Amino acid sequence: MKRNAFGQPLWVKRSLIRIFGAASWPRFNWKYEAEIEGAEVFQEVRDKNVLIVSNHQTYFADVTFMFHVIQSAIAGKPNNIRFPGFLLAKKTNIYFVAAEETMSKGFLPKLMRAGGAITVKRTWRKDGENTKREVDPKDPEKVVTALNDGWVVSFPQGTTTPFVQGRKGTAHLIKQTEALVVPVVIDGFRRAFDKKGLVKKKKGTTLKMQVKEPLKINYDAPVDDILHQIMDAIEQTEDFLMVK
Repeated sequence: MKRNAFGQPLWVKRSLIRIFGAASWPRFNWKYEAEIEGAEVFQEVRDKNVLIVSNHQTYFADVTFMFHVIQSAIAGKPNNIRFPGFLLAKKTNIYFVAAEETMSKGFLPKLMRAGGAITVKRTWRKDGENTKREVDPKDPEKVVTALNDGWVVSFPQGTTTPFVQGRKGTAHLIKQTEALVVPVVIDGFRRAFDKKGLVKKKKGTTLKMQVKEPLKINYDAPVDDILHQIMDAIEQTEDFLMVK
């Protein structure tokens, strides 16, 4: 019986992908419009050590949408989530980084956690309060393990608040693993859903996702330079703030 890097049987992971996909597919296709660009990239990149970085607008809706985009693209229908690629579940080695406290409550978070979440402890916030604590050394190790096994979706800002500074941990991780970095820009989710991404706010909103070409990164560059490069790629630097 084949298992992934965390010991989970692949048939279980594939089943969870199908259950999660069936539960979330209707909400994106019946209530909203989807505008997706560049998802062909997911058909072209390598199978492992790929870090997908994106801006973040809700806790769950945008990462769930990305899940559908990836599965549809790999199934041969890029930029079209009306095609239920999750039923084929061709790629099971996909993970995403999420705050441990965010994934601990509710049915959907727990299902997502079982389906591929890499939970980490926030070093700057706990129980809704600002704090400052040391990084748990097990957390980056889990992300490295996932990268060695497949693709990891990460949100460098660690929050749904736009244009805040990215976390240097992402840049350190890129230097350490020399991962292929695929930037993604999303929009519309903040208007369509509440902060958690579970309650619908504005029916008919266009949910946008642009998948860009992998970044050409100098892995020997300073951490600050790499961080700026990825934040610019996901359009969360001051230049984009001024434009918007």
